[in-house]
Amino acid sequence: MSDTVKLNSEEENLELLEGFTLLDDEFMTIVFDRNTEATELLLNIILGRNDMEVTEVVEQREYKNPVTGGRSIKLDIYAKGSDGKVYDIEVQNENAGADVRRARFHSSMLDTKMMKEKQKFKELHESYVIFITKNDYMKMGLPLYHVERTIQESGALFGDGAHIIYVNGSYKNDSDPVGKLMHDFRCTSAVDMFYQELAKPVRHFKETKGGRSQMSKAMEERINRERIETLFGVVEDLMEAMKMTAEQAMSMIRISDEDKAVLSKRF
Repeated sequence: MSDTVKLNSEEENLELLEGFTLLDDEFMTIVFDRNTEATELLLNIILGRNDMEVTEVVEQREYKNPVTGGRSIKLDIYAKGSDGKVYDIEVQNENAGADVRRARFHSSMLDTKMMKEKQKFKELHESYVIFITKNDYMKMGLPLYHVERTIQESGALFGDGAHIIYVNGSYKNDSDPVGKLMHDFRCTSAVDMFYQELAKPVRHFKETKGGRSQMSKAMEERINRERIETLFGVVEDLMEAMKMTAEQAMSMIRISDEDKAVLSKRF
């Protein structure tokens, strides 16, 4: 089976790179990884602030579910502010990936990872799950959709500190900050962008030799990780369905020795 799955060549990766926008998570995560300047710009615009101070930004942070068989997640971008608030920034090209219950699950996983043993609940920091969607997921024509728990009888905010925001990636209005931001997210070229905080890293990864090489390598590594995850799932299914050992299942689908060595560490 593994013989039929191969990585793209560098030339193929660079060809894909030409058409990437910040609405493609493969590209967006690389652009924002450890880029506090770009992340502060994005959060200031979406949150209507001008004083964001981001202390940490990392791509593809994995949150493992402690429950056996429970679903884990990888955040596109995890950011933390100087005030302790945490942010999960996701881009979704398909409506299925922006399901409201997915946003709820992401929010719950952020909370789980923030709380330490014996920590008081009132010390739980605020969290923001931000879904930037290619389409207008809520179909109301608005640039932003703020989701907050409320007390139904009074309409007052519950105030639990959990915030979910959907950003309409199809919103077009070059006279306001959100419209300009989404314009930049749809651009394939840095020269067409409004915000230099975004144009600068996009230009680096698309137009410089070093940036293009770095991007190609990152894409290759990510494809390989996803390939391994797919193989792991197939092996797990075989083990359960046919009562096989991991070794028997891997041999049955002709997994290479190199991939066996990687997968064996996970069983």
